[in-house]
Amino acid sequence: MHRKIKMKSIIAIFLAIIAVVLVFQTVELLKNTQTKNIQQSISEDEIKTIKIGFSLGTLKEERWMKDRDILMAKVTELGADIIVLNANNDDQDQLKQVRYLLEQNIDVLVLVPNDHGKAAAAVGLAKRHGVKVISYDRLVLNSNVDLYISFDNERVGELMAQHVLGKMAHGNLLIINGATSDNNTRQIKQGYNRILGQKIEDGSINLLAEEWAPNWMKEYAFQVTDEILQRGEKIDAIIAGNDGLADGVIQALAQYRLAGQTIVVGQDADIAATQRIVEGTQLMTVYKPIEKLAEATARMAIQLAKGGELTNIRNTIYDGTYEVPYYVLEPIAVDKKNIDDTIIKDGFHRIDEVYRNLSKD
Repeated sequence: MHRKIKMKSIIAIFLAIIAVVLVFQTVELLKNTQTKNIQQSISEDEIKTIKIGFSLGTLKEERWMKDRDILMAKVTELGADIIVLNANNDDQDQLKQVRYLLEQNIDVLVLVPNDHGKAAAAVGLAKRHGVKVISYDRLVLNSNVDLYISFDNERVGELMAQHVLGKMAHGNLLIINGATSDNNTRQIKQGYNRILGQKIEDGSINLLAEEWAPNWMKEYAFQVTDEILQRGEKIDAIIAGNDGLADGVIQALAQYRLAGQTIVVGQDADIAATQRIVEGTQLMTVYKPIEKLAEATARMAIQLAKGGELTNIRNTIYDGTYEVPYYVLEPIAVDKKNIDDTIIKDGFHRIDEVYRNLSKD
């Protein structure tokens, strides 16, 4: 009898030990499963790559190709992905492309609007998807973008006008602006009007014409210049909205053997414009260090994608309805005197490219 009781006690103790072990193993299994799930969740968050959508209104001008290439490189350096699309000056295509970018689950839209007004539809679409929008170098009007980043376009106009007046106290002036669909052209006009307004008003500067080139077409600049010269009118100076328009202007002047005699200014520091400057057929260009623009855009796009606030933006600009954050960079006037110390020193263009048609002294 005593032996039976002892055996039962041993079995009971053994079963209790097994039960404790099983409970312990079950608890450890649950803990390991929870830990694994947490680690997997953290890992998925860590490897989720930020995705930027970059919609360009055009790639026709040389400068936009530089913007595309540099921004792509900067975004990639910072560990994010970027999808780039070009609307080829078509407003409806740009809207369709923005819709496509949103379908790719982008975190931020960087937009170079083809039309400063019509692109508001694309901004509205992005906002309805909860996607932040950066208006890149061209402001989208009446849209309340999360950030407008650009060079000081009014200053661009001032620099152009100052260089004209530095060479011409009085004479006949032709102005050929860029497209009316680009808000930058209005800002540039405000800048050169600030410098030239009084001179035009008192008659020391005779404004022959002030034109607006559709889609920044250099053929239009050529035509306007050629028609004035055909009438036998003298043109002492020309403000061209960009270096592409300056190219059309100088081609027309060359037909009358006036290239190098008529003052021509532009902007963007295209390679052909820098060559014309050292050769003497274009007086100056306004250089905008695109690397600084693209780097700041990439950094702030990723900050917005992470839910951060752009607390370091002190300036705002009125888009027609809203005051929006404005990150502004300074443009640089470049002529024959400082081209080596600016454009070439920065690596924007190589010295052998700029002086291709000349032997450098």
